Amino acid sequence: MEDSSFLDRMIGHLRGTCKYYTGYPKDLGPSRVIHFTSEREFVNILHEGFPVVVAFTIRGNYTEHLDKVLEEAAAEFYPHVKFMRVECPKYPGFCISRQKKEYPFMEIFHSPTHVANQGRVADSNITKYNVKVMPFNYDISVYGFREIFKRYGIRASDMK
Repeated sequence: MEDSSFLDRMIGHLRGTCKYYTGYPKDLGPSRVIHFTSEREFVNILHEGFPVVVAFTIRGNYTEHLDKVLEEAAAEFYPHVKFMRVECPKYPGFCISRQKKEYPFMEIFHSPTHVANQGRVADSNITKYNVKVMPFNYDISVYGFREIFKRYGIRASDMK
């Protein structure tokens, strides 16, 4: 019995310290993927100042794989990058506004700034923003996210 507890401790230590441990199951902790509920919530998340990776999805076999990748990436890049999942059949207006036909697809929203010239606004409570949006066209993996963050200069982790 002592050997099995030593083995359990050793595997636990390996999972906790090795960044590239590929064994399963991975202990990612609580889910860090945010599920889209409204555009107002999305704007509030953008106001926090972190880049937001948004996955626009519909239910299907590939979505299960994408969900696992999003969970792993969200755990890896927390709290510097937020990950959000939008189920397009539930929120068609938000998805149609992106003008894409193929699902699933991902986009990265970052650097929200106030628009200097608000123009004609019907309601004085509405504030316009500019947000940089980049399509995600890399490998759907944690490595792919890391590479695109490097390419666009998005700070995804603490500086060491």
